[in-house]
Amino acid sequence: MGDASSSSWPSSTGAAAAAASAYDYERDPRWADYRASSAVPPHLFTDPYVRAHLQHKFYHRFVDSNFPVEGMSSTTSTQPSASTGGASTSAGENARPPDSGINSAGPARSRLSLQLDQRSLHFSVNAWVLIVALIGIFPLAPRSLQYKGYRLSLLGTTCTTGYALFAFYRLPRAGNLQAVQAWFHLVTSSKDFIPFMYCLMFVTSKLHLKLVLVPVICWALEHVARFLRRHFTSSSLYRTYLEQPCTWVDANTTAVHFLRSNAEILLGFLLILSLLSPQRNAMQTFMYWQLLKLMYHSPFTAGYHRAIWLKIGRTINPYIHQYTPFLHDPINAGMRWWFR
Repeated sequence: MGDASSSSWPSSTGAAAAAASAYDYERDPRWADYRASSAVPPHLFTDPYVRAHLQHKFYHRFVDSNFPVEGMSSTTSTQPSASTGGASTSAGENARPPDSGINSAGPARSRLSLQLDQRSLHFSVNAWVLIVALIGIFPLAPRSLQYKGYRLSLLGTTCTTGYALFAFYRLPRAGNLQAVQAWFHLVTSSKDFIPFMYCLMFVTSKLHLKLVLVPVICWALEHVARFLRRHFTSSSLYRTYLEQPCTWVDANTTAVHFLRSNAEILLGFLLILSLLSPQRNAMQTFMYWQLLKLMYHSPFTAGYHRAIWLKIGRTINPYIHQYTPFLHDPINAGMRWWFR
């Protein structure tokens, strides 16, 4: 009897397949992002062959570009069982319907079309969010149109990210506290939870800050550019007008992430200043700083936020030591809460 773990991997070269199977995917922060962007439903991801194929593609893209990745076949191979005679085997093969391959490929094809429909719908909503967010932030647009674009873009991002969380994690199967806590931990550590909470927090707020739309535009821009580059490369309209902007977004992803992170941190300080205005909301400010704390520790945003906070600390700390030494204790207390 062969090894069960090796049998679940698609066929590949022996040494390369062994290295790919031994790779620790769960400790690689890029694996969670890649798995979330693949839009593979959880019930399909539990299939060891589907999971292995996705891990092969990840290994080829991020670890070893020379690693061969084979396409998934629509039919699954089965091990021949021991038969009592050759006649029974041939009789079983003759009794098999001639269109069994078509029947087995049907569910796989329907699942693929369903995934494409979900991705197309997600792309359409993100493209709509990008347009209305640009209208909401455009300074020459009428004020009423800006306000509608502001609200609709936040609402659209809330709906798309909320649906993505529900489609991927569903609801906890068990109703006990441990199952709910485990499910909640998975949801809060996912990539879509941060934009979901961010937009939900501001779509219900009375504040109207155009800076809020900068992260929304960055999220929508990344999704739209990625989808166009994957599915519209053969379109003449894409090659004429959209290929260069999408290529620029893909080549400057780090700059887009830093722009988004700077806007998120600056927004936190603006909310503190808003406590002095009639539109102050102390609860929203506290919740947003909790979200900033999550962004600081989340593997999807930690690198950018930590770099910005480090730069802020290097800039401000000399002035605090020189002019306001009485702020040391409050700052230290805040840092203990921040790193807890």
